[in-house]
Amino acid sequence: MPVFESVTVLGAGVLGAQIAFQTANHGIPVVSYDVGDDAIAAARHRLDAIVDQYVADSGREKRAAAEEALTRIRFSTDLAEAVSHAGLVIEAVPENVELKRSVYAQIAAAAPESTVFATNSSTLLPSAIADATGRPDRFLALHFANHIWRQNTAEIMGTPETDPAVYQRVVAFAVEIGMVPIQLHKEQPGYVLNSLLVPLLNAGAELVLKGVAEPETVDATWRIGTGAPLGPFQIFDVVGLRTAYAIASARPDEGSQAWAAYLKEHYLDQGKLGVESGEGFYRYR
Repeated sequence: MPVFESVTVLGAGVLGAQIAFQTANHGIPVVSYDVGDDAIAAARHRLDAIVDQYVADSGREKRAAAEEALTRIRFSTDLAEAVSHAGLVIEAVPENVELKRSVYAQIAAAAPESTVFATNSSTLLPSAIADATGRPDRFLALHFANHIWRQNTAEIMGTPETDPAVYQRVVAFAVEIGMVPIQLHKEQPGYVLNSLLVPLLNAGAELVLKGVAEPETVDATWRIGTGAPLGPFQIFDVVGLRTAYAIASARPDEGSQAWAAYLKEHYLDQGKLGVESGEGFYRYR
């Protein structure tokens, strides 16, 4: 019997769709929620692309199982209905603390009392949201990296109020869906991965904003100098420029606001969202 017999993923964007696929691909039924029919239609296309990416990484013999996994994903635009039978709800809505708090206030009334809530936030501390969940003892952070079947870390971070038994259930769930659980002992902005990654991305952004070098030059320098497979702007494209914009615009410092404005003017307003749209700092089609 699985750790959680049913999982609901709130948000069917780049990472939300990947979480839904990874969970379904390990035999667990998933409800994928998003706000409207257009978002659900986009999610269906996104999941088809995920199957292609997964098969390219894992081998053609995996296609049948991956396509079968999609049959275990049910879509919903009704938030209360989507969580009404969930054992675990993984929230992957945009990086805005008030939006997340609003979502949790709504699902707290609709989900069973036993349901565990987990935020996939990459920057916000779970303690900033916990009181809105109505169940701080059954709430924690479960953060995935992009391309989660390949970069298969699952950072697990509780608050002082998180029940240790709930924490360990989520660790077991992470293992069950093929992840490597990264257990954090205390809250840390950026967790482990982004505590290392964000300073690199910020440094790249600053070099471009100051006119020191073009994104391609920054990336080439990093790849050649370190042997890393991707430079910061290639990583921005993978993460998604909407996510990068949301994170930057939520920060009050002048540099972050300048970066948010740059992304909006030169990329988002042009429909260039990164890999998900086929073009960001680079073209992908």
